[in-house]
Amino acid sequence: MSTPATGMGSGSSGVDEPRWHYRRSLASRVILLTTMAVCCAVALVALGAYVTVKMSLETSLDNSLLERAHRASDSLQLVQLTNRRVPSWATGAADVKIFVVQDDGHAFTTDPTTGGPPLGAPEVAVAQGRSSQSVRTVTVADQQYRVVAVPYGDTGYAVVLAQNMAPQQRVLQKLGAVMLLFGLAGVVGAAAAGWTVARNGLRPVRRLTRNVERIARTEDLHPLPVEGDDEIARLATAFNEMLAALSASRDRQRRLVVDAGHELRTPLTSLRTNLDLLLQADAGDGLDATARAELLDDVRAQIEEMSNLVGDLVELTRDEPLPPVVEQVDLAEVVEAAVVRARRRGSSLTFEVETEPWWVVGESASLERAVTNLLDNAVKWSPPNGTVRIRLNHGTLTVEDEGPGIAPGDREHVFERFYRSQESRSMPGSGLGLSIVRQVVERHSGNVRVDESDHGGTRMVVQVPGAPLLAGT
Repeated sequence: MSTPATGMGSGSSGVDEPRWHYRRSLASRVILLTTMAVCCAVALVALGAYVTVKMSLETSLDNSLLERAHRASDSLQLVQLTNRRVPSWATGAADVKIFVVQDDGHAFTTDPTTGGPPLGAPEVAVAQGRSSQSVRTVTVADQQYRVVAVPYGDTGYAVVLAQNMAPQQRVLQKLGAVMLLFGLAGVVGAAAAGWTVARNGLRPVRRLTRNVERIARTEDLHPLPVEGDDEIARLATAFNEMLAALSASRDRQRRLVVDAGHELRTPLTSLRTNLDLLLQADAGDGLDATARAELLDDVRAQIEEMSNLVGDLVELTRDEPLPPVVEQVDLAEVVEAAVVRARRRGSSLTFEVETEPWWVVGESASLERAVTNLLDNAVKWSPPNGTVRIRLNHGTLTVEDEGPGIAPGDREHVFERFYRSQESRSMPGSGLGLSIVRQVVERHSGNVRVDESDHGGTRMVVQVPGAPLLAGT
């Protein structure tokens, strides 16, 4: 028994299936389109030439018959029609039949036994004087005649000439056959030209395809060779730019993994050592309460350091852009919240805070994390009983400490991932805090830099675009 799913699948296969021309190769499409274009061009040219020649032949035949008819009319006016017959010498040509038509429809000819095309109202109208001339085509027994009529004097007669169109039709048939042969030859030539163009013109595309397939197979991200300055060269240049970005991303990923492993190795080793000491102490005579509490505090600190490191790594891997619609955040409130957390870490320090309302469009949690990292850095480097100064004035946030400061040679590197100066290697931390600061600030279209404080320490300066008033107020 067939299921509905089967029926639906068979019924919708024509919709989901890609179009036929996308299943064909680019070379075959170039050949097909070139051939079709030439076919249309040849057909239009052949049709135009055929119609032009046909009209030209008909016009020439009509002019010739009218001229003969007028000459015959002038000649017949010099003689008298006897026995209701037209003299045989009046035809002027063996392939032309001549008639004289009365206004009542009766006709005379050179030989009444030969017959001819039927005469009708147009010729009678000329005999009656209602028309100056008539030209038409008459078919008799599968043969076409061109019939013209002109007035015959003032006696109520008309001279009619009829010529068989078989010779003209034979000429047109030969012309059509010749055009057909040349058209077929043109189509074949167009197909050959299209094949040549597709083969030679698409050679750079095939070469580029092989190079890209090699890169996908070997993961070798070396740039592709670029030849010329055409569209294929632009495509190769775009591929090279993509390869450069991919190579840089892979290098950053590799460096992040290596640096993260290096940073995790130290707390893991220390944590394992402390746990081994605890296990040995529990298996032996044990430790006194003070030593045991110190070991547990050390383990707790190492676990917290690892948690912070993992959180920093997760934050740094967030490469997605800031959503276009986010909440409006008062940066002053963010700074106040971060200062509260920093005071708990630096209980012996003095925090001087001066803030003004500054509304930015962004993410409150990430902004607070960035400001907290700036304050943690200031707390870590401030001497005991030192002062940390925080200012937020018209979108510019400055954080100053009274520590040893940052050497000029290290200032351009402090925002790099896992970078730690020679003086900070003995200090706790992962080297990711300031990297997170720069990433968050740049996501909010701002910038951050390092200066020297007037108090001898470090001044961190953050600028984030915004407004002093909430939008809509």
